[in-house]
Amino acid sequence: MLFQTIEHSSEAELSEKGSRFIANFVPITEFENTLENLRVKHPKASHHVTAFRVISDTNQITENAKDDGEPSGTSGMPVLKTLIGSNLINVGMIVTRYFGGTKLGTGGLARAYAGASNLAIQEASLVDWKRIARLQYDASFALSSEVERQVKLAGLNVIDRSFTAEGVVFELEGAEDDLAKFQAALGN
Repeated sequence: MLFQTIEHSSEAELSEKGSRFIANFVPITEFENTLENLRVKHPKASHHVTAFRVISDTNQITENAKDDGEPSGTSGMPVLKTLIGSNLINVGMIVTRYFGGTKLGTGGLARAYAGASNLAIQEASLVDWKRIARLQYDASFALSSEVERQVKLAGLNVIDRSFTAEGVVFELEGAEDDLAKFQAALGN
């Protein structure tokens, strides 16, 4: 299955019957810090509803949603379903709500939270998710310039170069598919 993710956060706002729903869509690496900052930035907000999806090295997906005091199932799960429905991975969504005085009901809450989340997803620049891996590649001095050329062609990052009596040891990082193409190009 093709997953997508984001490299940069996005924000969107939805108003419903006087209530404000501010959705912050963030890379998972920024999730906890963003949640803490939003609690400080919006101390008078009624709720900070959260949802996230993460994929492990074994392709196991972990997902979680919290209603933060809203009626059970009316906020966190609708937000999580927007992430699932868009095939997003390694992302988090935080929807901050300011209560506007009019109760929305369970259906209204679910639509408003999902709507704010969808707006934040639409504002984001989605990128295809690729698993990042590392590879150690040993090359003779004679082959090292060809290795450097293939590294650039494959779009890999050189983390380290170590020189030995026999040649160069490259520590490379990149998408698993790109690492495989690099190895194939060099006949490995």
